[in-house]
Amino acid sequence: MKCHSNIATRWVSSLLFLSLFLSWTVRADRDQREEWTLNLYVENDLFSETDQDYTSGIQLSWVSPDISDYVESEELPAWVRRLNRNLTFFHQSHEGLKRNVTMTFGQQIYTPQDLNETNLIEDDRPYAAWLFLGLGYQTRAEDQLDTLEVQLGIVGPGAYGQEAQDFIHDLRGFEKFKGWDNQLRNEPGIVATWEHKQKWRRINPETRFGYDAITHTGLSLGNVSSHLNAGAEVRIGWALPDDFGTSAIRPGGQNSTPDSTWDPRFVGEKKWGLHAFASFDIRLVGRDIFLDGNSFKNSHSVTKESIVADAALGIAYIIGGGRLSYAQIFRTKEFSGQGSSHSYGSLSFSYTF
Repeated sequence: MKCHSNIATRWVSSLLFLSLFLSWTVRADRDQREEWTLNLYVENDLFSETDQDYTSGIQLSWVSPDISDYVESEELPAWVRRLNRNLTFFHQSHEGLKRNVTMTFGQQIYTPQDLNETNLIEDDRPYAAWLFLGLGYQTRAEDQLDTLEVQLGIVGPGAYGQEAQDFIHDLRGFEKFKGWDNQLRNEPGIVATWEHKQKWRRINPETRFGYDAITHTGLSLGNVSSHLNAGAEVRIGWALPDDFGTSAIRPGGQNSTPDSTWDPRFVGEKKWGLHAFASFDIRLVGRDIFLDGNSFKNSHSVTKESIVADAALGIAYIIGGGRLSYAQIFRTKEFSGQGSSHSYGSLSFSYTF
């Protein structure tokens, strides 16, 4: 139990350090919006009363205020500006565009279905965990959002998947998984993601009732995941936030930054909103380390499905600068021999201040 407490302490300390670091290093221009957005995501299939496949995820992300320029803006840390000067697509300046930098820190855990089996389960997915940090760039127009994000981390025992899961199971009094000795081996991981979003909206200014639709297309490359994806989200309700929707934990999914001063998080005395949403995402999968196994070492693997789809239904509530949302996500089968499709819950909280 002492080991589990140490793991929890390291997690909390890391999250606090990341928050303090970003507060110190990034500031908004005086003539631009100065609000920060902090996002916390908690995902678990216990919401569906299962404990298998993608079984748990947690992510903390911090989105900067609007910045004037990715290359010269002194509001960015010096090391970020040095990096951006070497990336030529950041040297182009377009009037009317808004820019943000995102930082993420998270962990995802994957397990087979049988928690009591200590031997390798050849026809079920490998035990695996992914611990990562991400740096992303967002460029926004009124109805478009482009995101470029790179995540770096580790897959294997160094991702502390067993320790994190055991800690939670101890707290909840659940039986522990016994086959973690068969998990994927340590491997550094990278995922580079580009995603484009387009938004259409219609709102009645008198009743504040409206609806919108947001489409997305993207590409991810890396030894952890390589895929093409496309999808859409439809929202309907009162005082829709002026952002780019609600996403589960995935690269390029930081969509909750307010995009205008009429967003309900800023508007006068009516700082509240309520809406329902439905979304889907389809992926053409080229590489999935959590199914294909380690890239350069022998490890357990299964035959993955080439096409995987997610569908989500959810509700979101805004009060003041906070936004709370919950979505139930349904995922098609990811590998041959998988008994059934999978479902999990995604709870997110964002605060703009």
